[in-house]
Amino acid sequence: MLKQTIRIVPFLVLLLLAGVNQASAQGFSPYFGVGSAIDGAGTTPGCPSQFLSDAITGICEPAPTMGGAFGVLGADYMINPHFGINGEYSFRFAQASYLPAAGLNVRPAFYDFNAIYQPIVGSNRFVPVLEGGIGGAKLSYYFNQQSCLIPSVCSNYSQIVATSNHFQLHGAVGVKIYVKSDLFIKPQFDIHWVHNLNQEYGSNFVPEFTLSVGYTFGGH
Repeated sequence: MLKQTIRIVPFLVLLLLAGVNQASAQGFSPYFGVGSAIDGAGTTPGCPSQFLSDAITGICEPAPTMGGAFGVLGADYMINPHFGINGEYSFRFAQASYLPAAGLNVRPAFYDFNAIYQPIVGSNRFVPVLEGGIGGAKLSYYFNQQSCLIPSVCSNYSQIVATSNHFQLHGAVGVKIYVKSDLFIKPQFDIHWVHNLNQEYGSNFVPEFTLSVGYTFGGH
C-alpha cells in the first residue's frame, strides 16, 4: 500500500501542474520559491548518541542533520471559492554530506498531494491557506570520489548509488499576500511526518519554511 501510494502521488502532482488549462482555469495559482527543511541527527543502535553506523567502513560516524537551501514548486487549483486541491514538490538544491568517511552524500526531496481550504476569499489582499494531504519523501544517496591522473590534474566523480523512499503525511499553513493584481508572495510553514525517517535522521517530523512567488489565473 505504501509503495503504491508513493508511486501514484508524483503522477497526480504532474497532472495537477501540467494538465490544467491555465487560460480557462478559475483560481489556478502556480508558485515557486525557496526555503529550508530541518531535522536532527540520528543514532544507530550500538553507536554513541548522534552517530550512524557506516556499513562501508565499519565505523560509527557523526550523524548529519538535515538543512540547507531547498527549492519548492507547487500549484493550487480551486474547485470553488473556498476548497481546492494542491500539488507540491520541494527538494534540496545541492548534495549534503551524509557519511563523509565512505564518500556518501544525500539529497532529500518531498512531494505531496493535498486538499486546501481558503477561509477568506474575494477582493482580500491577504488570503490564508490551509493544506493537508499525503505524499512521499525520497532520499537520494551519491558516492563521491576524487581521482587524480597526476597531482595537479584531478576530477571529481559523483554517482547515485541508492534511494530511500518513505510515505509521508503533510500539513501546511500559509498566506497569499497579493502585492499587485494577481501576483502574490506566499510565506508558508509545512510539517512532514515521514514514516521511518528516524532510521536516517533524528525524527520522523520535518518542519519546513518557504517563501514563494506566484500568480493567480482566474482571480481570487
